[in-house]
Amino acid sequence: MELRQLEYFVAVAEEANFTRAAHRVHVAQPAVSASIRALERELGQPLFDRTRREIRLTAAGEAALEHAHTALRAVAAARTAVAEVAGLVRGSVAVGTVTAHDFDMAGLLAEFHSAYEHVDITLGTDASDTLIDGLQAGRLDAAIVSVGAELPEGLDGEVVTDQRIIAAVGVDHPWRRRRRVALGDLAGEPLIALPRGTGIRRQLDRACRTAGVDVRVAFEASTPGALADLAERGLGVAVVPEAVAEHRARLHPLAITPELRGRLVFAWRAAGPMSPAARALVTMARRRLGVGDPDRVGVRE
Repeated sequence: MELRQLEYFVAVAEEANFTRAAHRVHVAQPAVSASIRALERELGQPLFDRTRREIRLTAAGEAALEHAHTALRAVAAARTAVAEVAGLVRGSVAVGTVTAHDFDMAGLLAEFHSAYEHVDITLGTDASDTLIDGLQAGRLDAAIVSVGAELPEGLDGEVVTDQRIIAAVGVDHPWRRRRRVALGDLAGEPLIALPRGTGIRRQLDRACRTAGVDVRVAFEASTPGALADLAERGLGVAVVPEAVAEHRARLHPLAITPELRGRLVFAWRAAGPMSPAARALVTMARRRLGVGDPDRVGVRE
């Protein structure tokens, strides 16, 4: 039994799909399938039920999964311990970000690569919910995510930006002379918002549910800037970070009551082993964010 087989087995079990699992472990799908078949022959039992559209674990697969997780965690811990004893920073780090942020990620990664040239770096973008799930599951070492007042369970981080979430309309909109709107006012307007799974959309949806307000999102776009562009053209009311509306002559900002705030946070896992490479990256990022003691873990308000 090889560690690679266990890694592929866990990936297929968690993704419930051979193609997605292959993408996750960066190999071709036939290689994953062949590895799983070899593992099943060795164990003498099928690990997956392949008769359905969605791949599911068999009873044998369920029994093996916990032990596979334990074995992979033990190997990761052993590698970390050896690397720390040797005083070397090697291996890889996986980093994610939301699409729009003000943190100099390119500068951080360039500095990190210069200091630790033997470390492979993977960088990807996604919605905050997906990035947070990646951090909690251990697929990512660090990520810039949009959060509310509290960090999700199991994560630590440092605040990158903290600003109001506002409504914004074109200068020809009937609200152009108003300075603020209530959440209830948004119910009668076509909204322009980020997709579900993003931090700002999560804040908006949660606030509307709490207030009992039913809103209609008429347009979605992947970046706050694109939302502002649509609002400038009179297509509705955009819900965006306050900074997006600054210096736009064709856009009128409106405070939302009750106030909504959005925070971008450089986050990492609070519990479990952290590789020397990941620890070095987090320490370097915290110095760039002006943290007095970069070895202290926690969110700065």
